[in-house]
Amino acid sequence: MKKLIILFLFPVCLFGQTISTKIADPEKINSDWKTLTESNYLIQYPSTWELSQSGQMGTSFIIFSPLESEQDKFKENINLLIQDLTGMKIDLNKYTELSVGQIKTMATNSILIESKRVKTASGEYQKIIYSADQGIFHLEFEQYYWILNEKAYVLTFTTEQNKFDRFKEIGEKILNSFRIEK
Repeated sequence: MKKLIILFLFPVCLFGQTISTKIADPEKINSDWKTLTESNYLIQYPSTWELSQSGQMGTSFIIFSPLESEQDKFKENINLLIQDLTGMKIDLNKYTELSVGQIKTMATNSILIESKRVKTASGEYQKIIYSADQGIFHLEFEQYYWILNEKAYVLTFTTEQNKFDRFKEIGEKILNSFRIEK
């Protein structure tokens, strides 16, 4: 049996820009937003944010906010991790349980703020918000988990804790633009 390791911390700083166009762009949230389109998902993000598809830390992509000033040392970001669950018989409830357990035991000074199931017309996902420390950074994470076709899709929005409220609206607009092609 495969051992499942949930990866949940991705506050990295990369640069790059690649846009794939395998699916026609849906109506953009804002006219100046970009759309990253792949065969199995799409996501929209502000044109001022930077896209990396380097695959660092197993991610499919990382979208970085611009730095706010010369003193700013952390780029808020959104990333996607897709995990193969083939043969593991893991549903959304079990995946959430394993993920929350790992957050509590592996993330330094972690505090679970929210965990709730969200049902939409296109399906359901788990929404998790937690804070934790990573190195010198005190971070806050908002994650969405989907289980589809024996794959886990983990979409994570990461900010510094003291900036979460300021970035929450734009972060959630990006998170909520994410679509999985079934």
